[in-house]
Amino acid sequence: MRATPPLSLRRQLLLRLLVPMVTLFVFGAAASYYIALEFANSAYDRALYDSARSLAQQIKVVNGRTVVDLPRAALEMFEWDDLDTTYYRISSKAEGFVFGHKEMPNLPAALQDAEGTRYYDDSILDRGVRVVALLLPVGPNSSPVRIQVGETRNKRTLLVKEILLTVVLPQGLLIALAGILVWFGVASALVPLSLLEKEIETRTHRDLSPLPDSAVPVEVRPLTHAINDLMQRLGQTLSVQHRFIADAAHQLRTPIAGLKIQIERALHSDSMDEIRPALSQLQSSAERVAHLSNQLLTLARAEPGANDPARFTDIDLNAIARETGMHWVPRALERNIDLGFAGSDRPVRIRGDALLLQELISNLIDNAVRYGREGGSITVSVTAPAQITVEDDGPGIPEDERNKVFERFHRMPGSPGDGSGLGLAIVREIAQAHGAQVRLDNPAAGSGTGIQITFPRI
Repeated sequence: MRATPPLSLRRQLLLRLLVPMVTLFVFGAAASYYIALEFANSAYDRALYDSARSLAQQIKVVNGRTVVDLPRAALEMFEWDDLDTTYYRISSKAEGFVFGHKEMPNLPAALQDAEGTRYYDDSILDRGVRVVALLLPVGPNSSPVRIQVGETRNKRTLLVKEILLTVVLPQGLLIALAGILVWFGVASALVPLSLLEKEIETRTHRDLSPLPDSAVPVEVRPLTHAINDLMQRLGQTLSVQHRFIADAAHQLRTPIAGLKIQIERALHSDSMDEIRPALSQLQSSAERVAHLSNQLLTLARAEPGANDPARFTDIDLNAIARETGMHWVPRALERNIDLGFAGSDRPVRIRGDALLLQELISNLIDNAVRYGREGGSITVSVTAPAQITVEDDGPGIPEDERNKVFERFHRMPGSPGDGSGLGLAIVREIAQAHGAQVRLDNPAAGSGTGIQITFPRI
């Protein structure tokens, strides 16, 4: 089943404004019609009643019989109307039909016994009429006389139309004018959004400057602020990536140049005695390139946004720290370092990426092995609720270097070995990707270094 495409904001505004206006107009027109009809009936019903009373005044009882003393000229005046036809009927219970139009039907059965004045709708010769019926006494000893006067509805219909034209037509014109004003009002209100759309469309991928929102409606400014905040964060991320690429290119240039020199040296050598030193240097440079490349890939994977927290799984920090530490025992033995593990007495559960956590622990141990004291000791400890610490008894980190060691490609002056300065930067990036806190425990230079990672509890 195909999804219905969403309506544009312009169409939604017009529908939500114009539809209620038209609906109110329709209800207003219907109410005006019924009010006009009631007004017309009320006005002409009074005139019809006056006609019936005038006819009643001409009724007399002569020798026990009911007669109507109405001259021909008066009767013509009574019946004359240029728009409607008037019908009348006078009858009594004792005598039946007395005077008037015989084609006029008798009173409806529901009103036969009704006294006083009654109004009702009927039809004569297939023409709709409005009728008034009066039951009046004529004499002391005679039966009451029923007087019925009916009139077609032409004048009433014409009056209703005139009232509707007087009331509804101006309302319709006002609604039409309001609709036009709403149309242009919505169009003018959406102009800032169109300008904002053009501003975004004309931007290149390199232009991440904030969007101007001085002319944008207040309701839209949270959106422009969110877009500007996103572009600011995107600019910061791109800046970090550009710096990372530049630094990586710089760091890789040296070992690759060394590889090239050693290869040329080996090619120009004639004996194995001259080739062996070159091969040894080739091996060292290749290991450095491989190590640096792995660190760069790990750092790129740990970049903000590169790892999806939705793919994190439940992990036992105890088990992963023990397993990772075992892989580093041979390397620690090469430097005569005692690498120990102190685990928690129960599983320490966290949510995370197992490969990234292995890289975090590996970089902590690698950093301790590279820069720790030869013949010293390193302890990897895991404590509840969710904390891992790597401590060594090496020379420690000077006070002025403690805020710099987590920066990319930063190496302390005089550091031994051929490290790239990425180990602790990787640790910080992976920790941040897991929402963990990194704490450097280095009370004083020369007393060793401890790096503590505290993960959120689950």
